[in-house]
Amino acid sequence: MDGRQVTAYADTSVFGGAYDPEFSESTSQFFELVDSGLCNLAISTVVVAEILPAPLRVRTLLGSYAEKARIVEVSESAEALQTDYINCGAVVERALTDALHVAIATVSECDFIVSWNFKDIVNHRSVALFNEVNASHSYGQIGIYSPQEAIRRVRP
Repeated sequence: MDGRQVTAYADTSVFGGAYDPEFSESTSQFFELVDSGLCNLAISTVVVAEILPAPLRVRTLLGSYAEKARIVEVSESAEALQTDYINCGAVVERALTDALHVAIATVSECDFIVSWNFKDIVNHRSVALFNEVNASHSYGQIGIYSPQEAIRRVRP
């Protein structure tokens, strides 16, 4: 990005993507950025809760990053953003948790979000609306990328 170390919030899909043939290579490369120290990792208690019923290998992957990651709690500020994201149409009501991921990353001042969720998070329309709401709450803009795109932005 600009030479400084960045913090990426990884949503639940990133951990599951490590074992999906379509996403595994880019997901592994993203985690290599974290392992090499080029990128700090943030996850939330929401990610942890969503992964609890996942297959053992996904839970194990999350566990291997739990000590390296900054684990962020859900706050009232994040819940307020989540509500506004839904109200403005950035995501539909059924994507309540997806809106919460974006809100948590925004409130915790992550540089960007990494997700494989193209339907509800990683798409131009939603990103523009998320950032419009963020500005109305005096938060900065947040980048929202697939792991593949995040790799291109972080690698020197």
